[in-house]
Amino acid sequence: MNTMWARWALALRLARRDFSWRFRGLRLLIVCLFLGAAALSAIGTLEGAIRGELATRGQDILGGDIEFRRYGQPATAQELSAMHALGAVSGGVRMQAIASVGSGDDVVGAPVQLKAIDDAYPLYGELTLRDGRSVRAPPRGEAWVDPGLLDRLDIDEGASVRLGETQVRLTGLIESEPDRLSEGFSLGPPMLISEATLADAGLVQTGSMARFKYRVKRPADTDVEQTAEAFTERFPIAGWEYRTRDRASPGADRLMANMGQFLTLVGLAALFIAGIGIAGAVTSWLESRRTSIATLKVLGASSGDVMRIHVVQVVAAALVGVIAGLVLGYLAVPVLASLLEGMLPVEARFSFDVLALARAAGFALLVALIFAAPPLIAAREVTAMALFRSGAGGRIAVWRAAALPVGIGIALLIALVLLGARDPLLNLWFIVGAAAMLGLLAAIGLGIKRMARVLPKTGAGLAVRMGLSSLDRPGAPTVALATALGFGLTAFAAIASIQSALDRYVASSVPEVAPDYFVIDLPSGDVDRFAGLVERIAPGSGVRAVPNLRATIIAYGPADAMTYVEDLEDVPEGAWALNGERGVTYASAVPDGNTVTRGEWWSEGQGASEALVSVDEELARPIGLNIGDRLRYSVLGTEREAVVASFRTIEWDDLGFNHVLVFSPGAIADAPHNYAATVSLAKGADRRALLSAMVREFPGSAVIEVGAVLTQARDILGSMAAAILAAASVTVLAGLAVLLGAIAAARARETYETVVLRVLGASRAQVLGALAVRYALLAGLLALVALALGSLVGWGVMTGLFDLPFRPDWALVLGVLAGGAALVIVAATAASIPVLRARPASALRSL
Repeated sequence: MNTMWARWALALRLARRDFSWRFRGLRLLIVCLFLGAAALSAIGTLEGAIRGELATRGQDILGGDIEFRRYGQPATAQELSAMHALGAVSGGVRMQAIASVGSGDDVVGAPVQLKAIDDAYPLYGELTLRDGRSVRAPPRGEAWVDPGLLDRLDIDEGASVRLGETQVRLTGLIESEPDRLSEGFSLGPPMLISEATLADAGLVQTGSMARFKYRVKRPADTDVEQTAEAFTERFPIAGWEYRTRDRASPGADRLMANMGQFLTLVGLAALFIAGIGIAGAVTSWLESRRTSIATLKVLGASSGDVMRIHVVQVVAAALVGVIAGLVLGYLAVPVLASLLEGMLPVEARFSFDVLALARAAGFALLVALIFAAPPLIAAREVTAMALFRSGAGGRIAVWRAAALPVGIGIALLIALVLLGARDPLLNLWFIVGAAAMLGLLAAIGLGIKRMARVLPKTGAGLAVRMGLSSLDRPGAPTVALATALGFGLTAFAAIASIQSALDRYVASSVPEVAPDYFVIDLPSGDVDRFAGLVERIAPGSGVRAVPNLRATIIAYGPADAMTYVEDLEDVPEGAWALNGERGVTYASAVPDGNTVTRGEWWSEGQGASEALVSVDEELARPIGLNIGDRLRYSVLGTEREAVVASFRTIEWDDLGFNHVLVFSPGAIADAPHNYAATVSLAKGADRRALLSAMVREFPGSAVIEVGAVLTQARDILGSMAAAILAAASVTVLAGLAVLLGAIAAARARETYETVVLRVLGASRAQVLGALAVRYALLAGLLALVALALGSLVGWGVMTGLFDLPFRPDWALVLGVLAGGAALVIVAATAASIPVLRARPASALRSL
């Protein structure tokens, strides 16, 4: 043991004497590790800061320690008493509504996210207005609104708007709403009113799509999950759902999980690509030190001493790159947070996340170990003969010796990737895919060498013959160049396919035939009157109205062996409809855009008298449902049961009313409910007149313009696409580093061979032409490979990570690949120009 420490101490002393702190020859290694460490540290620190903020502000975001909620029904006296027994309670109502101004044909309306609150709101945090006031519920007849509503209605603060059956004066502009994030996606600016004002408006009727929420305050040391479960078990068919302070905003959690997962994979991809550059940089550096290594051997240094000396120097350079990357990544978090301000769920506070930085450093150093170990071990094999003849000793296979450190590095890298991963399977597939891609590109490089050997060269120009020969000569860097170019071009193809697929998805998010308006909470007795109004003002326009109810699935399966949802430890993948309440409807005929795939649709008489249900086959499959099974469900706290009559496929993209569960009228029509309707305007219809009439004649219904909603969705998707492009650009930078590394690794041998060609009479132009031919052949062949690999990566990201269709713009992808290949040819040829400047006399002296 003492001998080993002494040898490492000697290596450290010799390395320090020999080392250039300008890092000549190892700068590319530093750049590669710098890029990877910076990307991963910035991603990890930003994600950790946001997750920490979500966890710290859980009570404020939720508005309590526990939130109980359900549609259509307020809490009964017994349920409310049970809540008050748990702690302080703040109750309220959330629903979609229309605020309007004007009269007669000049009525102008705008959708609002209505929020009725009591005097106990908020239990945590502060509700503040722009004038600096910290307030609770507004007085009766008044409202506090988001400034965006004033812009949409073209009114000023203090104006009055019509809300249902009453007039409400806007007396304050909301500055900060503590629980805004937990409310989720909004179809309009928020409007806060008191419960008394909501009653005056008459918007909440039996069957209305109103969500009743009750927040409960509990002591800090309480197990809120257990408390919430006990409450829901006490009222099992009441339809209560709950959230706790530990998961105040599941949507934001999912957003950060998906974004963090994607960005981490992007950073790892960049680091993995940069690893090829690391291998090239270390190889080139060691090649330039062959004389020094041979001298050490002559002076008595063992092969182990040589390796240890250079390991110390490589580790020093690696630490510089990693530490610099960590510092930049950490300092970049506030800048990234400001750039992504509109996309992040909360403000990312500047925090020091040791775990994120350590994880990033671990990734970078392990990649450095994996890719630098083979050339470092190869350095042991340089013989003393290299002091007297360049190239002595040849290239000796070192993979057997390198297998142990490389294997350890790969094992540790896999463990680090899987440690704490939100989707271990996806991460594992990434590692397997990256390794397979590396092996495939190396095999393709060997294939190109063999192809260059057998291709006929007769009749080809001198530059072509020289270019083909350079691919197959002894020691040719064809495999390294193929790997480098393949990774770089694959990154180009993947980015182009993902970006164009996202752009195309955004552009096609509106189907060719889409409704112009959604109308919610249309009273069941007013459906015909509503259709008549539309026909009178906009003749030829289409109206489709469907019953709108909420139901919770309680159990399913054969009558004698039903599976109860509450007994499931984990909901089957794809069975999202089992989680809480879902929108349902009933119908006598198969709904538009639906196709029955198994079973039979009920006849009119059968549907009116029997309790039957048709189920989306995408739900039936994961839960093992069969025709004839029973489905037990709860509607407005009443438990019911229906027989599964058929399965359907659903066209979700038509923006119509689509329901996972469609019941027969006999199963559910007697439950109190309203209708929802879509309006598709005829060509030339007076849009403004119809909107004014709908708002005026049906003040209790919410009219939503589809175009405005889709514009909002497009903006979100567009921002996401831009963020993806910006993040993925790191892989392009890594690809360029890889290319430079591969060229640098071969520079010494290229210089030697160029000098030989010059001595034999070749001109600089001929040598440069041969290099251009070589890179053109490689780039052309590898562009085809990159098209397949990049498309595969794009498909995996779009369908597996984002759950979106993969429909890229192939013309754009091909154009980007062609441009990338041209850039590679120019950059690689230009990077080889210094080789042409080598003086023959200087090179020949080393022979």
